[in-house]
Amino acid sequence: MTAMLETSGLSKLYGRHQALSDCTLSVPAGRVVGLVGANGAGKTTLLKMACGLVAPTSGTIKVFGERPAADAAQLAKVGYVAQDTPVYAGLSVADHLRMGARLNPSWDHDLAERRIRQLSLNPAQRAGTLSGGQRAQLALALAVAKLPELLILDEPVASLDPLARRTFLRNLMEFVAEHSAGVVLSSHLVADLERVCDYLVVLAGSRVRLAGEVDELLATHVRITGPRRDPGTLPAGVEVVQADHTDRQSTFIVRTDTPIGDSNCSVDELSLEDLVLTYMAQAATEPGHGTLSEAAR
Repeated sequence: MTAMLETSGLSKLYGRHQALSDCTLSVPAGRVVGLVGANGAGKTTLLKMACGLVAPTSGTIKVFGERPAADAAQLAKVGYVAQDTPVYAGLSVADHLRMGARLNPSWDHDLAERRIRQLSLNPAQRAGTLSGGQRAQLALALAVAKLPELLILDEPVASLDPLARRTFLRNLMEFVAEHSAGVVLSSHLVADLERVCDYLVVLAGSRVRLAGEVDELLATHVRITGPRRDPGTLPAGVEVVQADHTDRQSTFIVRTDTPIGDSNCSVDELSLEDLVLTYMAQAATEPGHGTLSEAAR
């Protein structure tokens, strides 16, 4: 099956700032992907390239096997909600729906109208007078009504209160269930990603640090705690991702495909947040690591 999102050696420079470096991914179709990383990690740059809004400096990126925004048919496959959930302040909700119908040949008018009713939005109300949550929901309604095969969302819930975030995510998953669409959702809020995502990509220091099915990643990472020891004494086949030591104790986050059988230590599962923070911390310890400017995101 053709990958939903595939990159090979993908890099992007903004002047002297390296926004992405040698990014290689292959995300299967139909997944709900959580894209996570610190500010400056390259999340927004990657998503803009997937939409065809930004060109790579080097490497390749394909969406469903084709170059992003290659033609009208390819554009129709992707729905995009940018970081600030943009809508036109001077246009009414109804104006936005009419605009969506004109611009998108596969526009589903009934779906758009149903979403607006579910949200209790007044069609005559101007977007500039809506709350942040309502604007985000309007932007999502516009994106899903074009019936995309891939929905790209760049931190759409970052500024919303917890109830508005939950409503937004519920509406998102309703669309996914009804239309079997894939999603790439960028967010700092790991708890939200844990609720809806089945695939994880961690970006840190402009590089992909971790990618894969959430269940598989959690099953193959554990925390080992026991008397102080050298990492080289751990069982064969164990990859040490992070190591911390005190005078008496060692704690390792490891990746392994086999159970750890050692009566001298405790072995504990990781939460998704533990997993994400471990790989972000690993990148932060590398020489030359630094936060990029906002323009390089």
